[in-house]
Order: sequence, then structure tokens, then C-alpha cells
Amino acid sequence: MKNVMKFAAVAIALLAIPAAAQDRKVYMSWVPKKMIAYKAPNKPITRLPDVLAKHKGQATWKEDVVKTDRYHAQWIQMAPGEKTRTIFYADDRTVWIVWGGQVRFHIKGQEPFIATKGFLVQTPLRMQYSLEVVGNEPALFFEVRRNDTLPSYVFNDGEPVPASVGNQKYEKVSYPPGLRAGGNVPYDDVNKPYLDFFKDVIAKYPTGGTGWPRYFVNDKENQLAIIRGMGVPTPPDTNRGHFHVGTDEFWFVPEGKIDYLIEGVGLITANAGDLVYVTPGRFHRASFAPGQMDTRLAFNRSPTMVHNFAEDANGRQ
Repeated sequence: MKNVMKFAAVAIALLAIPAAAQDRKVYMSWVPKKMIAYKAPNKPITRLPDVLAKHKGQATWKEDVVKTDRYHAQWIQMAPGEKTRTIFYADDRTVWIVWGGQVRFHIKGQEPFIATKGFLVQTPLRMQYSLEVVGNEPALFFEVRRNDTLPSYVFNDGEPVPASVGNQKYEKVSYPPGLRAGGNVPYDDVNKPYLDFFKDVIAKYPTGGTGWPRYFVNDKENQLAIIRGMGVPTPPDTNRGHFHVGTDEFWFVPEGKIDYLIEGVGLITANAGDLVYVTPGRFHRASFAPGQMDTRLAFNRSPTMVHNFAEDANGRQ
């Protein structure tokens, strides 16, 4: 009798799952959903032409684009000849997408290299680096780092003490070379110093296919996925996509166009150089806009965060 009752319970549970969901392995569950409002500087789409128009005539400037509990992303322009001191961030990666001019990167353990438009560059936590603009034009790049953290400066004789920021003062310290208490995370087969996206992806795979890296950043706390494909007809609004519980997401478009349907916002099309951001708890859907090859670079705080699809979507979009 106990087995009969158990079988009956399973049968009733299956009937409660939409027929489409029974075709493949999916789970049905109740999850908390709270659609977080947009708060400046975060907005659904930041169009690069608008940012450039705002700073017209300025050689050096910064523009906040994303600022959350996890990330701080900015458009940054530096004048020819401008360079930074050698710095690092203590406990997280820094990522750049170079979009204009020439930037010479000096990264500890790597030969200096010049990054031009389309280069993706990253430094792991505690990896010392400096930037220098070379050539006769300003350098424009998109920088993503951990929010509410200040850089640490490498000590060099003759350089001044870094200026205090608010109530945070800089103090000279020592730390051991071991990773557990001091040293830096190394590069690996996925997390490499740079990728020339225009040369190593677009030029090599002009019509798609396979072979380019699927990730530029992938560790337990960060992911930058390279999502690329030929444009397709824009899906109907009944395809709502998915949402994340307590986690936001943003995308940089380096190639073509991407269609986004965002709950409470509607359908928008992002062009190359644009940035799209979605707050936690909002259904959103990204699709390759018709007419050309399209790429979006997806920034996530975790490579394993749950994608919650609509009840009738069979766990996919």
C-alpha cells in the first residue's frame, strides 16, 4: 500500500508540471521575485554616442555606467601621454575593453603590449599593472572592477604617498608572497591577459562557427562570457526570458546589434559600444538582432547563478 501511495503522489506531481516540461529534465519551484528599480547611474541602456557627446572637448574624463554592490564600471578617456602609477586591486579582477586609441599595458610577469580598439584585457587580483596612452590621440576604454574599493599602490622610492580619499588614508605595509595571505592569482588557460577580439574572433570567424573562446573571465566569483551568433528574427514578447534572484547582469556589445526585452522597460536594440543593464528580479531576454553577426559580452557575478524561466518555458528561452 505504501508503494501504491508513493506512485500516486509521483503521478499527481507530474500532472502538475506543464506537458512541455515533462519532455526534458527540468525542475519546478517557487522562488522569490522582487523587481528592483533602476537607480542612477544604472539604467537599461547607456549609448556610447550620448556619453561621448556629454564629454565633447574634454581630453580626460570618467563616466559611471554601472554601480552596484558588486561592480563599478566606467567609461574612461585618457589624454595622449597620460599614464597611471603601478597599482593593483587587493581581492578581485579588473577588466578593460579598449574602444579607441592605443594603451600600453605594463602587467607584472608579462611583456608590455599595446591594446587598440577591440582588445579585452584583464588582471587577476593583486596583479600589479600600469597603463600608458601612446600615440597622438586619446585612449577610450570601458573598465570594470569591484565596487567601493580603492587601489593599492606599489611602493617606489621617490613617488608620493597616494592622496587620501574621504576617511581612508594610505599606509605603507608589507605582505608575504604566498597567495593565501599576499601574492597574486596567476593567469590560466581561460583567464588570459588579453584577447584581440577583432583579430582573433571576428577576422577568424566572420560568419560564426566554433573555435573562439567562450569565456574571457571565468572563476568562482566572476564571469565574462562571449556570446556570438548570426542575427535571428526578434522573438515574440511571450518569450520573457529569465530573471535572477538578487543578482543583476550587464552586457557590452562589441559587434553588430543585440535585441533586449526587459520587464518594465520593453524592447530595446543595443549597438556596438552600448551597455545594457538589468536589475535583479526582472525578466529579460537577449537575442541576436537580425541582419548581421552579433556579439554580447555578458558580465555576471557568478558563473553558476540560477536562471529562472517562466512556468511554461520548459526551463529555457
